[in-house]
Amino acid sequence: MYLTESDVQALLSPADAVVVIEACFGRIARGGVHQAPRRRLELEEGRLADMAASDLELGYAGVKAYVGFGDGAAFVVSLFSAQRPELVAVIEADWLGRLRTGAASAVAAKYLARSGASSLGVLGCGGQAETQVACIRAAVPGIERVVAYCRTARNLSAFCERVGAEPAESHREAAAADIVVTITTSRDPVVRGEWLQPGVLVCAAGANNGRSRELDNVVLERASFVCCDWVPQARVESADLIEPVQTGVLDWLEVHELHEVVSGELPGRQSDEDVIVFKSNGLAAWDVAIAVATVERARERGLGAER
Repeated sequence: MYLTESDVQALLSPADAVVVIEACFGRIARGGVHQAPRRRLELEEGRLADMAASDLELGYAGVKAYVGFGDGAAFVVSLFSAQRPELVAVIEADWLGRLRTGAASAVAAKYLARSGASSLGVLGCGGQAETQVACIRAAVPGIERVVAYCRTARNLSAFCERVGAEPAESHREAAAADIVVTITTSRDPVVRGEWLQPGVLVCAAGANNGRSRELDNVVLERASFVCCDWVPQARVESADLIEPVQTGVLDWLEVHELHEVVSGELPGRQSDEDVIVFKSNGLAAWDVAIAVATVERARERGLGAER
């Protein structure tokens, strides 16, 4: 089966994606998922990246590959059977990736946001930010207010109109919400710990190259609980955690994985005053899980080109 970007958009809603990714965390916790860290290769003016996972409980394995350049990127997921030599589907995966990334933050919000959380602050106004808002709204129905900020006024205005958000006048204003999402390409911190309210959940989902940071050290100093999607990948890609560990602000033994909370192995939040951090880099297991859901829906609805 071959599925295009428009096929994927027609098949999966943000709420669907949240259900799929939450279930994926459950399978990770049960030990049925195996994955390899992302690899990146230099191109003349861009990069080629790949990431792979097998989900034995789900019965599939897959590889996401993509190229990124200054003027854009192209993504594809190749989905295989885990039981026989079969290429099941090839899926254009830009929207797929945006959905699974937003859904992971939404799962974190479902399990780690304080009770009664009603405001969402978003720093970053690109395409990835839209699915962050949509998925968190689906997972946390009590969200009544979304406040967004980015440095370009025109982009901020257009984003707020698309997602129904209020434009903030500064990083600090957006960071004063109950749930704060950073989804930027900034190399330097866009959130300072002194700006955060007691009880906030911070989902840092933008920087994943091991050099760029979205959070300053004070965010980690204030955090009562820190988790990521997968520690082996975080040790390579998460400067938001790597640099605090190097300076003694944090220890890797204090960094947990979100599946431990989803499975009930760890409680995560202890009180409504706790500051919680979820550092998201993106997992190939999510790509496999959401690709399988897309293919199943395509078969049900007769979409996609069969070959």
